[in-house]
Amino acid sequence: MISMQHIKLRREERQILDDVSLDMREGQHWVILGRNGSGKTTLLEMMTGYMFPSSGVIDVMGNRYGECDIREVRTKIGYISQSLMEKLTLRDPVWEVVATGAYGFLRFYQEIPTDVQEKARGIIQDMNLGHMADQPLGTLSQGERKKIMLARALMADPQLLILDEPCAGLDLYEREKFLDQIEYLKNRNISLVYVTHHLEEIVPLFTHVALIHEGKLIAAGEKQDVLTPEILKQAYEVPLTLEWVDGRPWIRVRAGGL
Repeated sequence: MISMQHIKLRREERQILDDVSLDMREGQHWVILGRNGSGKTTLLEMMTGYMFPSSGVIDVMGNRYGECDIREVRTKIGYISQSLMEKLTLRDPVWEVVATGAYGFLRFYQEIPTDVQEKARGIIQDMNLGHMADQPLGTLSQGERKKIMLARALMADPQLLILDEPCAGLDLYEREKFLDQIEYLKNRNISLVYVTHHLEEIVPLFTHVALIHEGKLIAAGEKQDVLTPEILKQAYEVPLTLEWVDGRPWIRVRAGGL
């Protein structure tokens, strides 16, 4: 699905990514984990072809970046980020915002085909937000808007869905409601890449974890192998304990750890 080999990115005097190699296979669902500024979002920008490395090779769904039409590749990728949400028009009705995902538009300036309208409303209904379909986007809570972004991403039936810290800014209730929707994706033929710096967001759906620290890949593989107190301490630089509850990892920093 995604292969990144010996990726380096340097900006002036700063080494942002330092020889990162990752192989994400079809059927796997990955979390990219790390502290703020570790290089997580930069990796996502490279997966979607909005940023290019100083050196290294990137293949996405059988397409080598630099030798393909990236616009065609992007039609198979759903992408959710705060920056994209901020570009949407808050006065547009929810169903129309979702429908734009079928074409990658930010707004419609022409008549919307009936089948596209019906598909948008159907996805919204599947997410238990059907009663909000005709409301302006701006009337929804932050958590509800995140769900609408997810619905929008699914409009194009992507093979790959990339989520950049989708739970940022959500309270506990809204976060858990959004993560429930993530679990809903297990019934779809889609691969996920999810960026966060909060371990508790790693719901059972996710199979693999890549741990990034200061632009370097510390560990990557099945989540139980990567998420250990010893490996996590390398990235977060605090002593901690880890417990698995209902298929999710939870951490506790030991007293006097800093």
